[in-house]
Amino acid sequence: MPASKPTRDELLEAYALPDRDDLRVRMNFVSSADGAVTLDGTSGALGGPTDRVLMQVLRTMADVVVVGAGTVRAEGYGGICVDDRDVDWRRARGLDDQPALAMVSGGLRLEPGDAVFAEAVRRPVIVTTDAAADARGDAFDAVADVLPCGRDDVDLAMMLDGFRQRGWTQVLCEGGPHLFGALLGAGLVDEVCLTLAPRFVGGGAGRIAQDAPEGDRRFGLPGVVTDDDGFVFLRYRAL
Repeated sequence: MPASKPTRDELLEAYALPDRDDLRVRMNFVSSADGAVTLDGTSGALGGPTDRVLMQVLRTMADVVVVGAGTVRAEGYGGICVDDRDVDWRRARGLDDQPALAMVSGGLRLEPGDAVFAEAVRRPVIVTTDAAADARGDAFDAVADVLPCGRDDVDLAMMLDGFRQRGWTQVLCEGGPHLFGALLGAGLVDEVCLTLAPRFVGGGAGRIAQDAPEGDRRFGLPGVVTDDDGFVFLRYRAL
């Protein structure tokens, strides 16, 4: 696709899903050209207009958006929602008006009054451990569903099975890097949608995947989109 400002419809076509029946885990990240995952402590500072449109496009296609509790805090997540045109797109395909939001917090280090609950347009889900759910899961009864997945550590395969049981097969994960690393290490990542920002950050910023054991995980590159701001949008698919 030639450099320009890709439209929403062009991005919907470029990132179209082959089907909705099989469980699919998609990651969405932005990184600087030298590999930094944050600028001034947040990933949002690296993005641009097309990146923000793409985020909405990927959310529109998703059944559930998954994010780690650390990223919820660092990026200031409130309630997520897609706009009216995207709601129409979802309704035409038999989907709920809004994607669900699931937060992964092994220690339940969230509070019922957090903006991510107070501003929610759809009841969120908290994925945690059995131990944390037993200790303080009841505190979230009014604002979220608590999904225990593993006694002392979150079992991500169990989490995905829980999503499948709810009819959520298209999973979009927006980070953070530790959650991506855990999913990658467990062999549970099907696609990585990576925005490459035309910035060189330096410093000590981390990479998009943290704590994954070293390994040669091969991905194909079925799609590349560019825009006239110098951003490159890479769609990787596990081989």
